[in-house]
Amino acid sequence: MSKLVSAFLIGGLFGLGIAVSGMINPAKVLNFFDIAGTWDPSLVFVMGGGLAVAFVGYRLTFARRKRPVFETAFALPSKKDIDGQLVSGAALFGIGWGIAGFCPGGAIPALGLGRAETLIFVVAMVAGIAVARLARTRLARPAVT
Repeated sequence: MSKLVSAFLIGGLFGLGIAVSGMINPAKVLNFFDIAGTWDPSLVFVMGGGLAVAFVGYRLTFARRKRPVFETAFALPSKKDIDGQLVSGAALFGIGWGIAGFCPGGAIPALGLGRAETLIFVVAMVAGIAVARLARTRLARPAVT
């Protein structure tokens, strides 16, 4: 139960930060990408602040703790190489973010605004995740002949 409460509180704090920074507004995000028009550089400061907090948080956590509070070990990625799957996934993420003005971190808190386009984006995102997982499972399995 403590793990669930902790996840809820941390997620709520993240969502609050996204909302306060204005990143639940797709127009604000799209203005960041419109360098030749109505460019809004505030997203740089939001990202910079997030990176600074994460950098310090990771350093302090790994220096002081052998394991997480609610798990037996840290779940860190073991894969360190840059491959086609990583690059294509990052490209798709960036294209989707540039078209919709939403990323998952901004879309979930934006659901609270009750706007139809946000719900459509989240449903499409979940469907895309399901299709990608299905495709990965099918491609990883050897063909039966």
